Amino acid sequence: MKKIRLFTALFACVALLSGCSKKNQAEKQVIIYSNADDEAVVSVKKALDENGFAGKYIFQSFGTSELGGKLFAEGSDIEADLVTMSSFYIESAQQMDNMFKDLTFQADSTVAHPAFYTPLLALQGAVIVNTKLLNEDKIPCPKSIKDLGNPEYKNLVSVVDPMGSTTAWLMVQALISEYGEDDAKEVLKEIYKNAGPHLELSGSGPIKKIRSGEVAVGFGLRHQAVRDKKAGLPIDFVDPVEGNFSLTESVAVINKKKYNPLAMEMAECIIKNARANIIKDYPVVLYKGETVDAENQATNSKVFPETLTTELLRKHQELSESCK
Repeated sequence: MKKIRLFTALFACVALLSGCSKKNQAEKQVIIYSNADDEAVVSVKKALDENGFAGKYIFQSFGTSELGGKLFAEGSDIEADLVTMSSFYIESAQQMDNMFKDLTFQADSTVAHPAFYTPLLALQGAVIVNTKLLNEDKIPCPKSIKDLGNPEYKNLVSVVDPMGSTTAWLMVQALISEYGEDDAKEVLKEIYKNAGPHLELSGSGPIKKIRSGEVAVGFGLRHQAVRDKKAGLPIDFVDPVEGNFSLTESVAVINKKKYNPLAMEMAECIIKNARANIIKDYPVVLYKGETVDAENQATNSKVFPETLTTELLRKHQELSESCK
């Protein structure tokens, strides 16, 4: 009987120690949810792995809408400890559930932002053109987004549908900011009419069609056009008179009941160590001391007068839908 009791006690101790070991191991694993593109994910993982966090995190990628849905539905009960996500989604989620902790580290950002996130990367829009097609067909180069609705570009335009990608929101913001909602609607109607079957659901859709020569002009991500031009493709970009608007993706830490302090350490590591590589793929200055080549500096950067939220996005999507 004594042997049985001793064995039982030993078994209980082993089970307890095993449970503690698993618990400690689980606590060390920071779960990261991200909507970032592949280039940014590579830079984030590299920064973490090279600065002492290899094996201490689990990284999961999501589409923007899917991750946004999880943030809204689950709040601070979400499985993730740390997220990299479109800033406007983070803002809206915080308003709904106060689900993010204020960051405890200092980062000298050149972009105004609340205390519960700091920007990871930024995307800017621009008018993009195929110079070969413009020259061959003697078509003038557009100077504005509004020009894309001109008769000479009939069936030669590709833009993004705001219902498919937030890249289109950069265009809609610019039009509304410059012309007001009513006139912006009229401009969009003409642009969509010219685009016809070339109204894309993917943010990279327009530049792919401009590269291939299916269309001559369009609106898309500025850094993609800069990259193509550097590579020697017949691609150029125009900073439109309406302005180069931006969307940022940011890092935020979940305010969980069982908070893992490693999440805050990893957030700081990502910002301080991943940016050097990220800015090569997304060349927009976000922090003091950063520099980019002259061609990567938009000449007409502007900020939308209202705070960007998912509610504002839906409003602008509805405006866009009424123009089709």
